[in-house]
Amino acid sequence: MPDHDSPTSTGSGLAVGFDLDLTLADTRAGISAVYAAIAAETGVAIDTDLVVRRIGPPLEEELAYWFPPDEVPAMAARYRAIYADIAVPATVLMPGASAALDAVRVRGGRVIVVSGKNQADTERTVRYLGLEVDVVAGGLFGAEKGAVLREHAAGAYIGDHTGDVDAARAASAVAVAVATGAYDSAALTAYGADVVLPDLLAFPEWLGGFRTP
Repeated sequence: MPDHDSPTSTGSGLAVGFDLDLTLADTRAGISAVYAAIAAETGVAIDTDLVVRRIGPPLEEELAYWFPPDEVPAMAARYRAIYADIAVPATVLMPGASAALDAVRVRGGRVIVVSGKNQADTERTVRYLGLEVDVVAGGLFGAEKGAVLREHAAGAYIGDHTGDVDAARAASAVAVAVATGAYDSAALTAYGADVVLPDLLAFPEWLGGFRTP
């Protein structure tokens, strides 16, 4: 699949960005299983329910709740080493994900996935779920995502986290929030999302009325 360095992925017309975890992909069971495996290996008690309620920020930020600072890099490396075998097969589509991408395609648009998950596992997850996308960029959180969204002229960015609202703002794109992650509709509205949807099932109807500048 094309990545964010691919010159063939840019172009004119409609382009819509999507977050991955808890927006397009339900990664909760897989992420929980990876943390459970690390807990078993290290003997550190990790509350995996709490972990999955905080999905969104960089991996190292979550690991810092459970390990001393000097151990975090090694734990992050271990997490990434086992993620593909444990988490990817346990990942499923979020409700409405396929229809949301189809709605963009029907309008002749391009789909840009920008995720906080590292590049390799973002690509693996997209591939495993069979998502038809034009651009995959990983390892970016919050406003850091803005550069990729700008590069590909995304008119809107859809995500479940307040950091995704920051991403849209950084790209001068419409911030579309879905209340399928850690933040409910009220919190996403209060943070400043331009549009708040209950989930991606509502996205095709919204997109039908969306007009790019």
